[in-house]
Amino acid sequence: MASPTGGYRDLLVWQKAMVLVEQIYEVTTRFPESERYGLTNQLRRAAVSIPSNIAEGHGRSGKDYGRFITIARGSLAELETQLELSVRLNFISREDIRQTWQLSQEVGKMSAGLLKSLQ
Repeated sequence: MASPTGGYRDLLVWQKAMVLVEQIYEVTTRFPESERYGLTNQLRRAAVSIPSNIAEGHGRSGKDYGRFITIARGSLAELETQLELSVRLNFISREDIRQTWQLSQEVGKMSAGLLKSLQ
């Protein structure tokens, strides 16, 4: 859904980050109930932080924008670490997160490009 004002919703990296959030919510529904306040919550919060910081940064200018993209990239690294941990703890299989992992890598590359363009 494109914004008529050319805002953050038009950024492909934001759009893909939103799909990543949806995938994380879907994947974590398969986690054990005992993880509702553990890794499930951590993964969801990290995922939501990515497009949120991209959007907030877009509403800023210059150096502030870059700082928010850097925060989004930090949340992405956190998310990837938690996904790896979830596999190691057998909450989910590597195959179950293959598509999600690939999307996270794509968001990482796109956000790196965006950050570079701001510098």
